[in-house]
Amino acid sequence: MTLFLTILLIIVAISLITVVLLQSGKSAGLSGAISGGAESLFGKQKARGLDLVLHRATVVLSVLFFVLTLSIAYFA
Repeated sequence: MTLFLTILLIIVAISLITVVLLQSGKSAGLSGAISGGAESLFGKQKARGLDLVLHRATVVLSVLFFVLTLSIAYFA
């Protein structure tokens, strides 16, 4: 059980790091580099939609990370 939770925690941690790095900060971050010219092509609404999806994914992954960490501590 602990091994399964540890593997799941590693996957969630890598996903959380990736999602956080993809979010645009005050200086547009990596999100602007990966989406390319999406802001000029689709307008600012699409870029906000992408940021909203990344924000929600960050919240879900961070809660999952917290729960998995507590579960591993409890079962270990």
